[in-house]
Amino acid sequence: MRYFFIFLWKHSFFFLFLIFEFISFLLIVNNNPYQRSYVINSTNELTGNMFSAFTNITEYLSLKNNNKTLAEENAILHSKLNLLLSNKTDSNFNISTDSNFLMLPAKVLSNSTNNRINYLMLNKGKSDGINVDMGVISSTGIVGIVCRISENFSSVMSILHKDAKISAKIKKNNQLVNVIWKGDDYRTGTIEDIPTHIEIVPGDTIITSGNSLIFPEGILIGTCKDFIKNTGENLNNAEIIFSTDFNSLSYVYIINNLMREEQNNLINSLPDE
Repeated sequence: MRYFFIFLWKHSFFFLFLIFEFISFLLIVNNNPYQRSYVINSTNELTGNMFSAFTNITEYLSLKNNNKTLAEENAILHSKLNLLLSNKTDSNFNISTDSNFLMLPAKVLSNSTNNRINYLMLNKGKSDGINVDMGVISSTGIVGIVCRISENFSSVMSILHKDAKISAKIKKNNQLVNVIWKGDDYRTGTIEDIPTHIEIVPGDTIITSGNSLIFPEGILIGTCKDFIKNTGENLNNAEIIFSTDFNSLSYVYIINNLMREEQNNLINSLPDE
């Protein structure tokens, strides 16, 4: 403390000068309308800029929570929409409106796109009601299928996997086909088993068929990019552009088929040929 007072005494003239300058400034501002107005406006602008910067920083730091909240709200809205529009497909959404299916939002923790076998890890697991063979979609289309679960996490086999095969159909004519990924480009897949009498052109929409117990009917998979005619064969192929950008996945929706157990029991009760 003694050194502090020594410092003040040593620089007393400088601090006295600053005090007189401040007093002079106050007298000028208080007794001259123009200077007072200028100072007030400058102070308001400075304060406004500081608050604006602080608000921007706060909003940026809260983006994670906002995204999580939005994803949860979207899942609730999609589920309510399914209940209201049971067994109908709304063209304004890329998600089937089937009351048998509910959506649970999940955060993508890890994701790969450049291997022959690609997986995602999600922050939802057994404790959240997640089971193996549940479908996973994004807001823009199909993503994959849950293949392993732990108490709090789940692993998803992406459709960018050499063993993935999705039951699909051509939207304009309901022709059943299969969609696979050959490992060339994460943005494109292949449609197999197109009958030779079926016409498909670039731009045609490919959606889930609804024939599996995993995905409801009508979820967008992609659009046709190029038709490939296999000369001398009964079935043709086509290349599609996936609707989902697998390189930018952040939040996804896990699909819970509420009638899966009943449907499985019925299938298992059918006599073998």
